[in-house]
Amino acid sequence: MSLEPTTVLDEVLDLRERDVLDVGCGEGWLVRHLLAAGAQPVGIDPLAVALERARRDDANAPTGRYIEGEAEALPFRDGSFDVAIFFNSLHHVPVASLDIALSEAARVLRRGGVIYVQEPLAEGPFFELARAVEDETEVRAAAQDALTRAAAGPFTQRMRRDGAIATWLADYEGFRARMLSVEPARAAALTELDEELRVAFERLAVPAEGGYVFEQPFRAHLLAP
Repeated sequence: MSLEPTTVLDEVLDLRERDVLDVGCGEGWLVRHLLAAGAQPVGIDPLAVALERARRDDANAPTGRYIEGEAEALPFRDGSFDVAIFFNSLHHVPVASLDIALSEAARVLRRGGVIYVQEPLAEGPFFELARAVEDETEVRAAAQDALTRAAAGPFTQRMRRDGAIATWLADYEGFRARMLSVEPARAAALTELDEELRVAFERLAVPAEGGYVFEQPFRAHLLAP
């Protein structure tokens, strides 16, 4: 059964009144979800254009809610947060820096803090559709390898759970916009592969109310330093 994107996160963590860092926040959708859940979130992302959209869509955002920066060099003091979250973002960190990114997340946690990581797996209809634009098979596997090393070494793995989310898209243009929001440099590939992608979209999509659904398997981890 497909889950909502934040089902596991909401089940395993009570984030009310917690200082939470969203590493790789993109356009800020998770930051806004965390705010609604009563958390005190900060989002960080290396893409300035994504942060501009996040600030636009979060009209009441104070200075400092969205910060430009990289996971492997977090611009925060030690012990600044209660929880650090990588939500579909760890595999975007350079492979050589994955262990450093997890160590940086641990560094900025207070005593008793935890790291929540939810990563898409290299399988399922949505992955099959997107891989023609950018095949993330290797980087997604590398992210899982880094999490395995973390659990076997400096971290304690408190939870690991597999599941699948239903990715809803209104139409093909929604898919294109989603791909560009994560990485604007994909524009050329999307244009070049437009006809092929439209055919694949129709083949893989499951009609749903007001649009289409694509299943995306994921694996969630909860780590404690």
